Amino acid sequence: MRIAVASGKGGTGKTTVAVSLALSLLTDAAWKRDQRHPPLLLDCDVEAPDAHLFLHPTIERREQASILVPRVDEGRCTGCGECAEVCMFNALAVLGERVLLFPELCHGCGSCSLICSEDAISEVPRVMGLLEAGPADGLHFAHGVLNVSEPMPVPVIRQLKAWARPQPDQLTIVDAAPGTSCPMVETVRDADFVLLVTEPTPFGLHDLKLALEVVRDLGLAAGVVINRDGIGDRGVEAFCASENLPILLRIPFDRAIAEGLAQGRTLLEVRPEYCSLLAQMARRINDAVLAVRSVEA
Repeated sequence: MRIAVASGKGGTGKTTVAVSLALSLLTDAAWKRDQRHPPLLLDCDVEAPDAHLFLHPTIERREQASILVPRVDEGRCTGCGECAEVCMFNALAVLGERVLLFPELCHGCGSCSLICSEDAISEVPRVMGLLEAGPADGLHFAHGVLNVSEPMPVPVIRQLKAWARPQPDQLTIVDAAPGTSCPMVETVRDADFVLLVTEPTPFGLHDLKLALEVVRDLGLAAGVVINRDGIGDRGVEAFCASENLPILLRIPFDRAIAEGLAQGRTLLEVRPEYCSLLAQMARRINDAVLAVRSVEA
């Protein structure tokens, strides 16, 4: 089962929820009885990964993340321009008989090399980031780190998910990128359930609506975690009720929690009672996913 933790904006507490949810299951007797493997936590916010700051993993595997970009053999190229015409992202341009490549725009689709009638285009890897994995506080952990100045995180996210594959019966908790653009979509699109973390303010409600629209367009089940509960208004609760969207957990607006997180401590270290609450939420999600699967079968 794959649970993605997402939201419509940054700073709502996605990493707090993802890390705490994974850790809570390590001490939950009911979950340990039914699961052979500890959870796998994937930090897919490759532009600003931060789960490792709380988990302090021991990195045992590293691999470069790259995509294949075209390389033009000027001796064979006739400057026909077919490669530039087929490129949807304007990564190639033909000036006279010379082909210019803009590698930052290339999505690695390979269309240019396939269409070249002169076999003048080959593909070479271009490193975009780094993948790392290792144990962390009893969990299996992996994250991706996008190179500075790289504009496209999606290829690194895609490769991280393929590289750090879980065991067939292993729970995977995915910390998604903020927002509702391509990185978030790539992260959550194959999830069994999406936890939408929000805060009870007009801004939180606005971003929750956007995130829910994306999730439903992808046909995914979702629930809500309200962080900083006690501030703002009741707009989020009213919206969830109108959309039949379950509120699965509330985390209070608490100075002690904020101070602990700022010091690199997890929610469970500051408020140990949330260990059982998070584990109960995980079991509830698991039961809902299994029920859907049984109906589909």
